[in-house]
Amino acid sequence: MDKKTDIPTLKLLPKEEYAGVNELDPIKYYYYPIIGKMYRRRVELCLSQCKGGEKVLEIGFGTGLAFLNLGPLYREIHGLDLTVEINKVEELFSRHGVKTYLQNGSVLSMPYENDSFDTVLLVSILEHLKPGELLQAFKEIYRVLKPGGQVIYGVPVEREFMVFMFRILGHNIRDEHFSTEEDVYQAAKKQFTEVNRIKMRGTPSFMGEVYHVGHFVK
Repeated sequence: MDKKTDIPTLKLLPKEEYAGVNELDPIKYYYYPIIGKMYRRRVELCLSQCKGGEKVLEIGFGTGLAFLNLGPLYREIHGLDLTVEINKVEELFSRHGVKTYLQNGSVLSMPYENDSFDTVLLVSILEHLKPGELLQAFKEIYRVLKPGGQVIYGVPVEREFMVFMFRILGHNIRDEHFSTEEDVYQAAKKQFTEVNRIKMRGTPSFMGEVYHVGHFVK
Protein backbone atom coordinates (compact mmCIF):
# COMPACT_ATOMS: atom_id res chain seq x y z
CA MET A 1 0.00 0.00 0.00
CA ASP A 2 1.23 3.50 -0.88
CA LYS A 3 0.79 5.23 2.48
CA LYS A 4 0.83 8.72 1.02
CA THR A 5 -2.03 8.12 -1.39
CA ASP A 6 -3.65 4.88 -0.15
CA ILE A 7 -3.07 3.37 -3.56
CA PRO A 8 -2.49 -0.40 -3.32
CA THR A 9 0.37 -2.09 -5.13
CA LEU A 10 -0.86 -4.53 -7.76
CA LYS A 11 0.11 -8.08 -6.76
CA LEU A 12 1.47 -9.78 -9.85
CA LEU A 13 2.24 -13.44 -10.40
CA PRO A 14 5.13 -14.46 -12.66
CA LYS A 15 3.97 -13.69 -16.20
CA GLU A 16 4.22 -17.29 -17.39
CA GLU A 17 1.69 -18.45 -14.76
CA TYR A 18 -1.27 -16.57 -16.21
CA ALA A 19 -3.53 -18.79 -18.31
CA GLY A 20 -6.90 -19.01 -20.02
CA VAL A 21 -6.58 -16.05 -22.43
CA ASN A 22 -5.54 -15.67 -26.05
CA GLU A 23 -2.52 -13.87 -27.49
CA LEU A 24 -4.42 -10.57 -27.66
CA ASP A 25 -4.61 -10.26 -23.87
CA PRO A 26 -2.45 -7.34 -22.65
CA ILE A 27 -0.88 -9.24 -19.73
CA LYS A 28 2.64 -8.94 -21.21
CA TYR A 29 2.45 -5.15 -21.15
CA TYR A 30 2.29 -5.10 -17.34
CA TYR A 31 5.90 -6.29 -17.24
CA TYR A 32 7.32 -3.77 -19.73
CA PRO A 33 9.45 -0.85 -18.52
CA ILE A 34 7.63 2.53 -18.46
CA ILE A 35 4.49 1.24 -20.20
CA GLY A 36 4.17 -1.45 -17.55
CA LYS A 37 4.11 1.13 -14.79
CA MET A 38 1.15 2.89 -16.43
CA TYR A 39 -0.69 -0.38 -17.02
CA ARG A 40 -0.25 -1.34 -13.37
CA ARG A 41 -1.16 2.12 -12.08
CA ARG A 42 -4.54 2.16 -13.80
CA VAL A 43 -5.54 -1.09 -12.08
CA GLU A 44 -4.18 0.17 -8.76
CA LEU A 45 -6.28 3.33 -9.01
CA CYS A 46 -9.40 1.23 -9.62
CA LEU A 47 -8.55 -1.01 -6.67
CA SER A 48 -8.05 2.03 -4.45
CA GLN A 49 -11.78 2.77 -4.74
CA CYS A 50 -12.95 -0.73 -3.75
CA LYS A 51 -14.50 -0.53 -0.28
CA GLY A 52 -14.65 -4.27 0.39
CA GLY A 53 -17.63 -6.34 1.49
CA GLU A 54 -19.33 -9.66 0.90
CA LYS A 55 -19.22 -10.06 -2.88
CA VAL A 56 -17.39 -8.39 -5.77
CA LEU A 57 -17.99 -8.92 -9.48
CA GLU A 58 -15.25 -8.14 -11.96
CA ILE A 59 -16.51 -7.86 -15.52
CA GLY A 60 -13.93 -8.64 -18.19
CA PHE A 61 -11.49 -10.12 -15.67
CA GLY A 62 -9.21 -11.70 -18.28
CA THR A 63 -6.23 -13.31 -16.54
CA GLY A 64 -7.65 -12.42 -13.13
CA LEU A 65 -5.00 -9.76 -12.65
CA ALA A 66 -6.86 -8.05 -9.77
CA PHE A 67 -7.90 -11.20 -7.89
CA LEU A 68 -4.93 -11.34 -5.51
CA ASN A 69 -5.75 -7.79 -4.37
CA LEU A 70 -9.49 -8.37 -4.20
CA GLY A 71 -9.11 -11.55 -2.13
CA PRO A 72 -8.47 -9.84 1.23
CA LEU A 73 -11.27 -7.30 0.62
CA TYR A 74 -14.21 -9.56 -0.27
CA ARG A 75 -15.52 -12.93 0.93
CA GLU A 76 -16.45 -13.97 -2.62
CA ILE A 77 -14.81 -13.02 -5.92
CA HIS A 78 -17.07 -13.42 -8.94
CA GLY A 79 -16.07 -12.82 -12.52
CA LEU A 80 -17.74 -12.51 -15.93
CA ASP A 81 -15.80 -12.61 -19.20
CA LEU A 82 -16.78 -13.24 -22.81
CA THR A 83 -13.96 -15.53 -23.91
CA VAL A 84 -11.74 -16.66 -21.01
CA GLU A 85 -11.22 -20.38 -20.35
CA ILE A 86 -12.84 -20.41 -16.93
CA ASN A 87 -11.34 -23.62 -15.59
CA LYS A 88 -7.76 -22.52 -16.24
CA VAL A 89 -8.19 -19.23 -14.38
CA GLU A 90 -10.02 -20.84 -11.47
CA GLU A 91 -7.36 -23.52 -11.12
CA LEU A 92 -4.55 -20.97 -11.16
CA PHE A 93 -5.97 -18.85 -8.35
CA SER A 94 -7.05 -21.86 -6.36
CA ARG A 95 -3.38 -22.84 -6.20
CA HIS A 96 -2.68 -19.41 -4.75
CA GLY A 97 -5.42 -19.71 -2.12
CA VAL A 98 -8.02 -17.53 -3.87
CA LYS A 99 -11.39 -19.16 -4.57
CA THR A 100 -13.27 -17.65 -7.49
CA TYR A 101 -16.74 -17.99 -9.02
CA LEU A 102 -16.32 -17.36 -12.73
CA GLN A 103 -18.67 -17.47 -15.73
CA ASN A 104 -18.62 -16.64 -19.41
CA GLY A 105 -21.09 -13.95 -20.43
CA SER A 106 -21.75 -10.34 -21.39
CA VAL A 107 -22.26 -7.21 -19.32
CA LEU A 108 -25.28 -6.47 -21.51
CA SER A 109 -27.20 -9.44 -20.10
CA MET A 110 -25.70 -10.85 -16.91
CA PRO A 111 -26.56 -14.22 -15.32
CA TYR A 112 -26.94 -12.85 -11.78
CA GLU A 113 -29.87 -12.10 -9.51
CA ASN A 114 -30.88 -8.58 -8.56
CA ASP A 115 -29.06 -6.91 -5.65
CA SER A 116 -26.21 -9.46 -5.56
CA PHE A 117 -22.95 -7.50 -5.28
CA ASP A 118 -21.31 -4.88 -3.09
CA THR A 119 -18.92 -3.85 -5.88
CA VAL A 120 -18.83 -4.20 -9.66
CA LEU A 121 -15.39 -3.57 -11.18
CA LEU A 122 -14.58 -3.01 -14.87
CA VAL A 123 -10.99 -2.22 -15.89
CA SER A 124 -10.64 -1.15 -19.53
CA ILE A 125 -13.86 -2.81 -20.64
CA LEU A 126 -16.49 -0.16 -21.34
CA GLU A 127 -14.56 1.56 -24.14
CA HIS A 128 -15.06 -1.63 -26.17
CA LEU A 129 -18.83 -1.11 -26.17
CA LYS A 130 -20.56 1.11 -28.69
CA PRO A 131 -22.05 4.32 -27.25
CA GLY A 132 -25.57 2.97 -27.73
CA GLU A 133 -24.75 -0.07 -25.58
CA LEU A 134 -23.39 1.81 -22.58
CA LEU A 135 -26.72 2.65 -20.97
CA GLN A 136 -27.83 -0.98 -21.20
CA ALA A 137 -24.57 -2.05 -19.57
CA PHE A 138 -25.04 0.39 -16.70
CA LYS A 139 -28.67 -0.68 -16.26
CA GLU A 140 -27.50 -4.27 -15.88
CA ILE A 141 -24.80 -3.22 -13.42
CA TYR A 142 -27.38 -1.25 -11.45
CA ARG A 143 -29.64 -4.29 -11.36
CA VAL A 144 -27.04 -6.66 -9.90
CA LEU A 145 -25.66 -4.18 -7.36
CA LYS A 146 -26.99 -4.12 -3.81
CA PRO A 147 -28.58 -0.85 -2.65
CA GLY A 148 -25.67 1.44 -1.84
CA GLY A 149 -23.32 -0.75 -3.88
CA GLN A 150 -20.52 0.76 -5.93
CA VAL A 151 -19.47 0.48 -9.56
CA ILE A 152 -15.86 1.29 -10.36
CA TYR A 153 -14.62 1.50 -13.92
CA GLY A 154 -11.43 2.52 -15.68
CA VAL A 155 -11.24 3.72 -19.28
CA PRO A 156 -8.39 5.15 -21.38
CA VAL A 157 -8.40 8.77 -22.47
CA GLU A 158 -8.15 8.90 -26.22
CA ARG A 159 -5.51 11.37 -27.35
CA GLU A 160 -3.22 11.44 -30.39
CA PHE A 161 -0.37 10.16 -28.24
CA MET A 162 -2.52 7.29 -26.97
CA VAL A 163 -3.41 6.30 -30.56
CA PHE A 164 0.31 6.44 -31.41
CA MET A 165 1.24 4.23 -28.44
CA PHE A 166 -1.37 1.66 -29.40
CA ARG A 167 0.08 1.53 -32.91
CA ILE A 168 3.55 0.88 -31.44
CA LEU A 169 2.06 -2.04 -29.53
CA GLY A 170 0.50 -3.39 -32.74
CA HIS A 171 -3.09 -2.26 -32.21
CA ASN A 172 -5.36 -0.02 -34.26
CA ILE A 173 -7.42 1.70 -31.58
CA ARG A 174 -10.31 2.20 -34.00
CA ASP A 175 -10.70 -1.57 -34.31
CA GLU A 176 -11.00 -1.99 -30.53
CA HIS A 177 -12.33 1.18 -28.88
CA PHE A 178 -15.77 2.47 -29.78
CA SER A 179 -16.67 4.73 -26.82
CA THR A 180 -14.65 7.58 -25.32
CA GLU A 181 -14.09 8.29 -21.64
CA GLU A 182 -16.71 11.04 -21.90
CA ASP A 183 -19.27 8.68 -23.44
CA VAL A 184 -18.78 6.31 -20.50
CA TYR A 185 -18.93 9.07 -17.90
CA GLN A 186 -22.16 10.55 -19.25
CA ALA A 187 -23.83 7.13 -19.41
CA ALA A 188 -22.79 6.34 -15.82
CA LYS A 189 -24.23 9.63 -14.56
CA LYS A 190 -27.64 8.78 -16.02
CA GLN A 191 -27.90 5.67 -13.85
CA PHE A 192 -25.77 6.27 -10.74
CA THR A 193 -24.65 8.89 -8.22
CA GLU A 194 -21.05 10.04 -8.71
CA VAL A 195 -18.57 9.59 -5.86
CA ASN A 196 -15.21 10.24 -7.46
CA ARG A 197 -13.45 10.63 -10.78
CA ILE A 198 -9.69 10.12 -10.86
CA LYS A 199 -7.70 11.43 -13.81
CA MET A 200 -4.40 9.64 -14.26
CA ARG A 201 -1.53 11.34 -16.02
CA GLY A 202 0.96 9.50 -18.15
CA THR A 203 4.64 8.82 -17.59
CA PRO A 204 6.29 11.15 -18.43
CA SER A 205 3.70 13.70 -17.33
CA PHE A 206 3.80 15.73 -20.57
CA MET A 207 1.63 12.99 -22.05
CA GLY A 208 -1.26 14.55 -20.12
CA GLU A 209 -4.24 12.52 -18.94
CA VAL A 210 -4.19 8.95 -20.21
CA TYR A 211 -6.76 7.20 -18.02
CA HIS A 212 -9.92 7.97 -16.04
CA VAL A 213 -11.33 5.99 -13.11
CA GLY A 214 -15.00 6.50 -12.30
CA HIS A 215 -16.57 5.63 -8.94
CA PHE A 216 -20.38 5.68 -8.67
CA VAL A 217 -22.95 4.28 -6.22
CA LYS A 218 -26.46 2.89 -6.56
